[in-house]
Amino acid sequence: MTRTTVHEAPVPVRAPRAAPHPSGTATRPPLRYRIITATLLTLAAIYFLTPVYWLIVSATKNSADLFGTFGFWFAHPRPLEYLRDVLTYDHGVYVRWFANSLLYAGVGALAATLLSAAAGYGLAKFPFPGRGAVFNLVLAGVLIPVTALALPLYFLFSSMGLANTYWAVLLPSVVSPFGVYLCRIYAAAAVPDSLLEAARIDGAGEARIFAGLGLRLMTPALVTVFLFQFVHIWNNYFLPLVMLSDSDLYPIQLGLTSWTGYADRQPELYQYTVGGAFLSVLPLMVLMTVLQRYWRTGLTEGSVKA
Repeated sequence: MTRTTVHEAPVPVRAPRAAPHPSGTATRPPLRYRIITATLLTLAAIYFLTPVYWLIVSATKNSADLFGTFGFWFAHPRPLEYLRDVLTYDHGVYVRWFANSLLYAGVGALAATLLSAAAGYGLAKFPFPGRGAVFNLVLAGVLIPVTALALPLYFLFSSMGLANTYWAVLLPSVVSPFGVYLCRIYAAAAVPDSLLEAARIDGAGEARIFAGLGLRLMTPALVTVFLFQFVHIWNNYFLPLVMLSDSDLYPIQLGLTSWTGYADRQPELYQYTVGGAFLSVLPLMVLMTVLQRYWRTGLTEGSVKA
């Protein structure tokens, strides 16, 4: 008896399909989008960095070269000599203005950040009657322009005997409605109620919970409030103009403006004003460079699963 062998046809084996990207999209955008993005970012960088470049170049010139040479290139640069003249002019009054600005901006921004953190945390985590009305009042404070409050503040501080003092600039700088708003929104999203309840069960008080947990979790928001308030106070011109009459109390912005008022009779003050403006932007650059890592930490926090 003959056995018949049946040969089965081979089954084709398919290659395994590549796993899709976790986000469901391609890893890299199309080339045309990358070109458009890079072009727009380059134009924005040129737009914002051109005044800084002009300021750096102009700080290396004297008053004659400042008006008699091309503005975007160097001419007989002696930056150290000219900057030394700025710092030593009129018995070093610029150094005093610089110290005043550091006092106003540093102390004011730090106090405003802590006050905004406490107020925002309280509005987000402690229910009480009228909480919505208080938050709406804070929002209304954000919409009020600062210049509209300068004159009433002057009359108030004058009646208290605080006009033409450091307190006249420091105390208004402590209040930041935008900081309260930002801290309230961030605390509601970044500080979980379950974590607070666990801390309360462990016996921690509210002050300890706020200092040990709330402030740490709100760090990106606090850094943002501090930086915004520091820049606002540092560049503030109208409030010191209204409040102060003693030039020894002037911040940098008001002091440089007073120099430009006498520049027609003393042409070297044009160069001193430009050099002083260049020195005045250095603290802001350093502050932005040092604090930006906290923003990156805050943006990536919670993005990776445990």
